[in-house]
Amino acid sequence: MPFTRISLLEGKSANYVQALSDSLQQAMVETFNVPAADRFQAIHQHRPGELIFDRNYFGGPRSDDFVVFSITTGKPRNTATKKAFYKRLVTLLGESPGVRPDDVMIIISTSSRDEWSFSNGEAQMLEGVAVEEEKS
Repeated sequence: MPFTRISLLEGKSANYVQALSDSLQQAMVETFNVPAADRFQAIHQHRPGELIFDRNYFGGPRSDDFVVFSITTGKPRNTATKKAFYKRLVTLLGESPGVRPDDVMIIISTSSRDEWSFSNGEAQMLEGVAVEEEKS
């Protein structure tokens, strides 16, 4: 169950933002072993001066269409899976909404199961593990 924060400069249309979300979800389903309905995203559009980035660090040149995908996941993925995801996301974003690969930054952070509560103050991911362990 990844949670993604998508950050970009303000001024994009609702269709553009929806295409970012949809491309991310498609890449996650295709390469990151995420169920199709498992979509948790927060999209932040920043005013000028609120999203600061080096235009050439490890890539570029970056334009004002720069977008950051900061993904927190509870299930670790191996390097090959992450690399396939990076490539697929950049490809899909190029198709829709038309983001250049130089303008895409992706950060993946992994957390443990006890660091998630989906509702009701419960640790559902731990309880799911306990149920699975009882079945074994």
